[in-house]
Amino acid sequence: MSTNRKPSSATAPNPLGNYLKARRAKLDPTTLGLPLERRRTPGLRREEVAQRAHVSVTWYTWLEQGRGGAPSPDALERIAGALRLDRAEREHLFLLALGHLPEVRFQPAGDVTPRLQRVLDAMASSPALIKTTTWDVVAWNRAAAAVLTDYGTLAPAQRNVLRLMFLDGRVRAAQQHWESVARSVVAVFRADVTRAGAAAADSVLALVDELERQSPEFAALWRDSDVRHSGEGRKQLTHPHAGEIALEYSSFAVDGRPDLGMMVFNPATPADAAKVLELIRAREGR
Repeated sequence: MSTNRKPSSATAPNPLGNYLKARRAKLDPTTLGLPLERRRTPGLRREEVAQRAHVSVTWYTWLEQGRGGAPSPDALERIAGALRLDRAEREHLFLLALGHLPEVRFQPAGDVTPRLQRVLDAMASSPALIKTTTWDVVAWNRAAAAVLTDYGTLAPAQRNVLRLMFLDGRVRAAQQHWESVARSVVAVFRADVTRAGAAAADSVLALVDELERQSPEFAALWRDSDVRHSGEGRKQLTHPHAGEIALEYSSFAVDGRPDLGMMVFNPATPADAAKVLELIRAREGR
């Protein structure tokens, strides 16, 4: 007699239901203004989660039991809010329920932590910086200030990679192949803001409008609608005091901070590293 039976709903694996129950149990009802009396188990009741998420108790019960099919993204968002899930927990909920991450939601960048700044500072001979989704430079190290741009002397609104590339004559003159670099910068910027869900954000639209009005070259490149990923590559600079410097750059995501990205520029040769160190010493000896 065959023993290959389809597991019942009571015995079938139910990672989504188990996760919902576990998160529900971790919530303190008193922090939500709910009474504690007559609670046989810790956390919120199913009906309380359903009420907070604006879904029916029956449907939410089915969801925890692994019945009723896949929920909609909108319902998952409301459940995530009801359970007070953070970003990582919210992503895990979507992966369990739908098999993919939630749609990207643009959030303006916050401050850089001291720990992240120390990561930059530890790279003594490699210019490194952290930029936001809209390419505002919000942190940098000594090497970046000496070799790329002394961001600390600029107003925060001017510490934007695109503004510097298209509107600052000194930055433009330092690029040995400005046309190629500018085209790449615009294409990567377009891909970055779209990936972050920021293409229609007011800050992005205002920046693009400003650059289109002030730089015909930017306007032409923006109309081309090119996109590409940054990844890694080689950058050739002509520094006014050190001459030619070759840098190999790599881009990194900042884990847990989708609003930030890190760029690290490593000197391509020992001679380039020596030039970077000399520029740092000269700047700090002023």
